[in-house]
Amino acid sequence: MSQTRRLAAILAADVAGYSRLMGADEEGTLERLKALRYEFIDPKIAEHHGRIVKTTGDGVLVEFASVVDAVRCAVEMQQAMPERNADIAADNRIQLRIGINLGDVIVEGDDLYGDGVNIAARIEALADAGGVFVSNTVHDHVRDRLPFVFEDLGEQQVKNIARPVRIYRVRDGTTAKAPSQSSPPLPLPDKPSIAVLPFANMSGDPEQEYFADGMVEEIITALSRIRWLFVIARNSTFTYKGQTVDVKQVGRELGVRYVLEGSVRKAGTRVRITGQLIDALGGTHLWADRFDGSLDDVFELQDKVAASVAGVIEPALQAAETARSAGRPTADLTAYDLYLRAHAMWVSSGTLLRDALHLLQQAIERDPNYGPALALAASCYVRLCSDGWSKDVEADGRNGVDLARRSLQVAGDEPGTLAEAALALAFFGEDIDATIALVNRALALNPSFARGWYISGLLTLWAGQPDLAIERVEVALSLSPRARVGWAFAQIGAAHLFSQRFGEAVPKLLLAIQEDPSYPTSYWYLAACYAHMGRLDEAHGIVERVRAITPLVVPTATYLRSSEQRELFRLGLRLAASEAA
Repeated sequence: MSQTRRLAAILAADVAGYSRLMGADEEGTLERLKALRYEFIDPKIAEHHGRIVKTTGDGVLVEFASVVDAVRCAVEMQQAMPERNADIAADNRIQLRIGINLGDVIVEGDDLYGDGVNIAARIEALADAGGVFVSNTVHDHVRDRLPFVFEDLGEQQVKNIARPVRIYRVRDGTTAKAPSQSSPPLPLPDKPSIAVLPFANMSGDPEQEYFADGMVEEIITALSRIRWLFVIARNSTFTYKGQTVDVKQVGRELGVRYVLEGSVRKAGTRVRITGQLIDALGGTHLWADRFDGSLDDVFELQDKVAASVAGVIEPALQAAETARSAGRPTADLTAYDLYLRAHAMWVSSGTLLRDALHLLQQAIERDPNYGPALALAASCYVRLCSDGWSKDVEADGRNGVDLARRSLQVAGDEPGTLAEAALALAFFGEDIDATIALVNRALALNPSFARGWYISGLLTLWAGQPDLAIERVEVALSLSPRARVGWAFAQIGAAHLFSQRFGEAVPKLLLAIQEDPSYPTSYWYLAACYAHMGRLDEAHGIVERVRAITPLVVPTATYLRSSEQRELFRLGLRLAASEAA
């Protein structure tokens, strides 16, 4: 039989969850599918000038001479399905998945072969129930000819096709969810607000829909533990499931500033979850990442990804809110804005700590029960004393303890306030076990709290447990791999120093200095480490460098509860500073 080639639009469709439907009611499913073909699908294809090439159980392959006809036919089919399923129980409904490609095909008799057909079938396998997915070639030909919305799902690697295929989800633009003209946008709450949209199931397996939905629920739960964040409930965000939405529109309708969206893609027992955080007011992308794992333990994977997403988003939102605050006029600052400005100064440089305290005092005057501002002010006094900027250590210590205790009186279940207060109290000599218990309480309230894990590691280090400290700081790094990592590396390096693993301490401390050259503690630990290794010239050089960024001559390290560790540190510093004076 002779073969020819031609360009054709190929539509591939099948029934989502067909095996499950057949298992539950084989005869009923076959009867409904036969009726659907006879009464609706075949006439609709004929109406749009399509030719049915072949049928396979639950599937159909159709050729169109016009790609516009193919896409219009697919959208109209999906539009009509909800009405046809209206009187059928949810578990028994027939839902279609449709994929369309435009490409070169091999014609042999009435049959078609080639990559043009294969790609259409692969795209259909990726489509969600009720969805129409098309290739980039289809999109390029019809995007200006049809009143539909095309959602770019990116490049997808499909089976037996060498190059990735860019895929788009098609929505009917005339019925897409639009903001009501009669309903004004909801006002934003008085704290940062976020909505987590349903994740797209890119697995090509409708049975994995439960995993994508469960993933979103876990993320919502994890974010809800961040007390300063307003999180929209699942029941509201899941009204957008299966829709192509504009994040600005979502922000208006739900009254949120930030939107998290993502997708789940399964291949065998492996799964990839992607997410992106968007400022709904301006449409700016703030963060994007992906997570890979195994489906061998679905619930453990969901927990892990949810914790990671929450841990990364918290500092991303903090940074976004701080930047937003910095751009506001200064005439009418709220306590929260003052707090954000102070927070930015607190993390930047020891020379700005007094300025940060001034802003925090204004915030506390506006709201004397503002726990985060009280706790951050206490932490400012910690840095003033630890970094060498305090002119009266005893007075600043008393102020720090007073602020920390005041913050605890109003902290309630706010993890950030509990952890910062614990840090200040521990630094200024309060019972170390009691302060560690405070941090543990904060982490029980929010297990994804990266700063809490860092403080937990810090206090554990001060309590004389360096190996446990490393474990806890590494958890903080895994949750927040970009925020203030220099401080984390400094504590890991110190833990190795106190365990007399000097060779392991040095690279961590060098990395800490590279990441944050303004943090004096890293230099002191490195100088002591070099001294114990007999590398006195390098130790002296580090002391000279640190004295250029802090007025502190030599730290006393009274926060270290282990006398052996404190003496090890002090001996190293005496050796390092002996010829650098």
